[in-house]
Amino acid sequence: MSRPRFPRAASLKPAEAATVGIAGLGLMGGAVAMALRRAGVGDPKAGGRLLACDRDDGTLNAALTRQVIDQGLSPREMLPRCDLVFLCLNPSTLLRFLEARMGDFKPGALITDIAGIKGKIVEAVEKNLRQDLDFIPGHPMAGSEKGGFANAEKCSFQGKNYILTPLERNRPENLEYLEALIRRMGFGRITLTKAEDHDRKIAFTSQLCHLIAAALIDCEADTEITRFGGGSFEDLTRIAMLNAPMWTELFIENRELLLGRIAQFERSLDSLKALIEAGAETELRERLARVRDRRAAMSG
Repeated sequence: MSRPRFPRAASLKPAEAATVGIAGLGLMGGAVAMALRRAGVGDPKAGGRLLACDRDDGTLNAALTRQVIDQGLSPREMLPRCDLVFLCLNPSTLLRFLEARMGDFKPGALITDIAGIKGKIVEAVEKNLRQDLDFIPGHPMAGSEKGGFANAEKCSFQGKNYILTPLERNRPENLEYLEALIRRMGFGRITLTKAEDHDRKIAFTSQLCHLIAAALIDCEADTEITRFGGGSFEDLTRIAMLNAPMWTELFIENRELLLGRIAQFERSLDSLKALIEAGAETELRERLARVRDRRAAMSG
């Protein structure tokens, strides 16, 4: 049996001296850039740089004006300079970017992403990534209902979860380097898992939640109903102000696992509905108590 071919180790400069590129300066790309800047990563005083590419020149200019990045470039100009690249793009855009720009990356570069699904990306990377590059798929569990670079500052990473789905080919030192960088950006718990486990669990904790919030708003046309809100409605539906193109893509790309989670939720809702219809006060109270205890037992 032939041994696996591992990528050549990246030149792991100290984070301060690294040249870091961010592809896509939307909400999350902007938040990543701001977190890196606050953490002193890519510091020009230490010989580092924070670079970015984005199809919107206005976004790049805004980031430059606020000194969030040191330079805005085209992908062809940026990628050959970068020791580390964050791909802050929707899954389909990310895959097209990799296909079109594979030859532009600096030899030995470390690459990561922030996409909300992992299976399709891992599959493509395993097949098509240059052997001298190292790609560690990632997913920061943070965001905001309001998108775009203008809202990036409101997207806090402090204490939030970060998920990595490492590949067998990843260099251990690159994984350690990225984990340390993630912690410097403010994240708390880092979870390493397989891509399929990520997609199955995210279908529940993220995609189903956004779908339920959307359904709650979709089923009520009274736009004045918030006058009767006491916090519960607002908490449940905040994420209904979602990025429609991005979430449509995530729902469709992960539909098999998401449909399973929808069916799971429907069974639970139908069961609770039946207890209410039957006036089964004791059973309903016991069921709700079990729900409360289970939620309390879930790690925060």
